[in-house]
Amino acid sequence: MKRFWLLFSQTVTVLLAVIFVVSTLKPQWLIFVPRSAGHLTLLEAPASATQQRPAGSLSEASRIASPSVVSINTSKNAKRHHKGDPWFRFFNGDPNEQDLSGLGSGVIVSPQGYILTNHHVVEEADGIEVVLHDGRKAIAKVIGIDPDTDLALLKIELDKLPAIVLGNPEKLLVGDVVLAIGNPFGVGQTVTSGIVSALGRNHLGINTFENFIQTDAAINPGNSGGALVDVNGHLMGINSAIYSRSGGSMGIGFAIPVSTAKTVMDSLLKDGKVTRGWLGIEPTELSPESAQAFGIVLNGPSGQPPQGVMIAGVLQNGPAAKAGLKPGDVITQVSEHPVRNVSELLSRVAALQPGTASTLVILRDNKLVELTVNPGTRPLSSASKPR
Repeated sequence: MKRFWLLFSQTVTVLLAVIFVVSTLKPQWLIFVPRSAGHLTLLEAPASATQQRPAGSLSEASRIASPSVVSINTSKNAKRHHKGDPWFRFFNGDPNEQDLSGLGSGVIVSPQGYILTNHHVVEEADGIEVVLHDGRKAIAKVIGIDPDTDLALLKIELDKLPAIVLGNPEKLLVGDVVLAIGNPFGVGQTVTSGIVSALGRNHLGINTFENFIQTDAAINPGNSGGALVDVNGHLMGINSAIYSRSGGSMGIGFAIPVSTAKTVMDSLLKDGKVTRGWLGIEPTELSPESAQAFGIVLNGPSGQPPQGVMIAGVLQNGPAAKAGLKPGDVITQVSEHPVRNVSELLSRVAALQPGTASTLVILRDNKLVELTVNPGTRPLSSASKPR
């Protein structure tokens, strides 16, 4: 009898353990479906059942990043901005006090309320309202702007702000999946997906300093200043521009890498402006025609000029002139970094510390010469100056 009760208790224990495991992992197996003639019985998973997302779903990345992306509404005083403009008056009549508005997006990058967006989103705005993902609203203050990279830093005074995690765009590869999150056409927050189409895009004529991430994720007017995130929901870039013949997305969008945005943000927080190095030169691409004109030996059987950027002009008494640079010189390196085009030269020179001696390698009379230059401070563009 004792052995029988021991066997019975062990059997009951095992059955209870099996029921517990099944109810936890596969609760639908325990649903009793009665047989009934002439009736259709439908099985529905309990509300507590774990829902598995389809393979390839990007819902988790969207869930993580979306709360950090805000809508930005701006207003402008038409009378102030178009005062004395007869053409505006002719086509639009007398402007009202507050009849110009704009829409854009931004990204909360700090729990303290700092928001990154595009400069063109808030340019000349008299009022900036930020609308959070949870519906809260706040008036934003402009901390600083940098038209040369089309970035602006705002600040709002709210608590419990969901700051996004900054990613590392250096690890992005062409073909990686990305999401674009913003407020296109003012319809509300929208998430689109695509891949990284290209990296390091420049020569677009959009900004002075260009190093864009190109993506085919749909980006439309109103997405400007929004987030480009990876599959982990980490910020990779600030959506900035599109190539379009119709005004809508054509599958070519450009985002400013977050590494560039962070450098600009740090400078704006520290000084209220971005300080960059400056040489006082007019650079131009080195073409076979310009190389022949200055007697530069062309390399190889294809007749290509050497790698570098030609100096077309030198500002009198500027840092370059004081260092001995002359028109016709070809800059091949800046502080041991090779330069292959004007965009790279501008970026390398901008990264120099004003007043700190730096080395340049130039090609002069078909010989490499090393010069020392003390960079100045790049003058602020007109849009960067205090209003």
